[in-house]
Amino acid sequence: MRVCLPLPGPWKLLLVGAVVSFAAEPDGPALYKQRCSACHEASGETRAPAPAAMKLMSPENIVRALEAGAMKEQGAVLTAEQRRSIAEFLTGKVLGAEKTAVAANYCADRSAAFSPGDVNWNGWGSDVANTRFQRGDHAGLTAAEVPKLKLKWAFAYPNTFVANGQPAIVGGRVFVPSANRNIYSLDAKSGCTYWTFEAQAPVRTAITVVTLRGERTRNVAFFGDRRANAYALDASSGELLWKTHVEEHSHASITGAPTYHEGRVYVPVVAAEEGSSMSPKYECCSARGALVALDAATGKQIWKTYTIAETPRPLKKNSEGAQMWGPSGASIWSAPTVDMERKAIYVGTGDNFSDPATNTSDAVIAFAMDTGKILWVRQLTELDVFNMACGQGPSHANCPDKAGPDVDIGASPILVKLANGKRVLLISQKSGVAHGLDPDKNGEILWQTRVGRGGALGGIQWGSASDGKNMYVALSDITFLQSEFGTGKKLIVDPKIGGGLFALDAATGKKVWAADPPSCGDRPNCSPAQSAAITAIPGVVFSGSIDGHLRGYSATDGKIIWDFDTAHEFTSVNAVKASGGSMDGPGPVVAGGMLYVSSGYGSWGGLNGNVLLAFSVDGK
Repeated sequence: MRVCLPLPGPWKLLLVGAVVSFAAEPDGPALYKQRCSACHEASGETRAPAPAAMKLMSPENIVRALEAGAMKEQGAVLTAEQRRSIAEFLTGKVLGAEKTAVAANYCADRSAAFSPGDVNWNGWGSDVANTRFQRGDHAGLTAAEVPKLKLKWAFAYPNTFVANGQPAIVGGRVFVPSANRNIYSLDAKSGCTYWTFEAQAPVRTAITVVTLRGERTRNVAFFGDRRANAYALDASSGELLWKTHVEEHSHASITGAPTYHEGRVYVPVVAAEEGSSMSPKYECCSARGALVALDAATGKQIWKTYTIAETPRPLKKNSEGAQMWGPSGASIWSAPTVDMERKAIYVGTGDNFSDPATNTSDAVIAFAMDTGKILWVRQLTELDVFNMACGQGPSHANCPDKAGPDVDIGASPILVKLANGKRVLLISQKSGVAHGLDPDKNGEILWQTRVGRGGALGGIQWGSASDGKNMYVALSDITFLQSEFGTGKKLIVDPKIGGGLFALDAATGKKVWAADPPSCGDRPNCSPAQSAAITAIPGVVFSGSIDGHLRGYSATDGKIIWDFDTAHEFTSVNAVKASGGSMDGPGPVVAGGMLYVSSGYGSWGGLNGNVLLAFSVDGK
């Protein structure tokens, strides 16, 4: 039986088929054809990168993915030589022969003093309330100046085909992660490199930089990787201070940025089994989402609370004889939000992967900051039990009896205080509904507004923004014209369906304005879907699109006042081939008169890319 095994995120080397015997001398092309091609040459159907995309990777990263990364279960049936042979064939490079050269882009004075200052975009949402709003004096950019923005520099992430890490701008430096496992500290004005750090696994979380005072005062950068490791680095030098493995389940991951508050780092955990469930032999599912509080100085765990209190237990066998487990899922995909008044931490959760359904999936959960006790739960969609065996692949053995709609809350909650002093928790959901909750009344629903039809890839994906008056919401609702699994055909996106930007009154949820979806024109394989997180400054909302365009919209009426096409090649400051593509996941950030955005996301019909772009009014 031939089976495709996709996993979420950028590292998707998929193997196909039962265990077979190979010749003593591995044949890379034959191994690829026999075990990989059915998924990779139908790229998009299972989020498996196409061969052209994998050529941009290093063989080392493909081998790591097979040995101990996202594809370690599939790589376990291969010998070390077979893994090496596949990696070298796919990349066209010899293992160990290519090293990423950063010396040519080093800053002239790499030992220059670093101080965080206060004109920053720190972490995921710019503040612990995750508003994704930058006030005017910190933005250094007015609505009148936005139409004058020009490209200042481009930095290419080497050996990867995806740019799904959001930069943080702190103390005149850019701290940005990458799918090639490296963290980069760059000069915010020029893009030159101060230092790099290699993590154990790919990193897509935003980075939070804080000053810790004790026996020695240090500026510390916090982030997490795709193997559920949380890190603390010296932000000045890149020196590793500590690393903590926050969850032992083999499929645990960290995609949301850790949030720092008063000496603690709050780390969200993803239970990443939805892709593995496509294998009928996989014992689905036993991973649970969690929130972990670590001591910021030492990395030691203070408390850990699972989003599902019940320990998964064996249930029935599936149609292929594999043991099924549950309950599972309820991942925390995004950065936690801090409520200093109530000493609470808020998160949004995803769906369940296996029965039984729980009341904490597709929910907003409030945790006590000091103890991790769950204070309240507000579930927004019931009975959403779903995994990728439901509708993709040749086997549905692990699909629940009643599959849910897959409408996770993938975006961070936004906590705002209105002009009248009333506080509202703004929630974005893949259902296509925006919600206003009362954080002072156990998450009581204040209003709900539908902006799209929603669905597994639809609705509001990675994050809205708020200036305290309005909630700005971007809509995905990506749609496909062609979807024929296993035929070798690529996903073809519908160029006429999806996208749109909305301003909702934060107090009532009423629509203030709606901007029409962007037009794809004649661009091939183009979708107007707006899946990436959005960002606001006074008078302007920035939104990236699957079509590769980054646009600035008037916050007054939604009209486009600036448009830049990122989907082409660039000359990079680090002399690595650079190209932009779709924007999905991380959003743009603004600080000190500059705008930064990562471009490139080839999953689900999108366009590959590997570039970080920096814009200013004066340009080059």
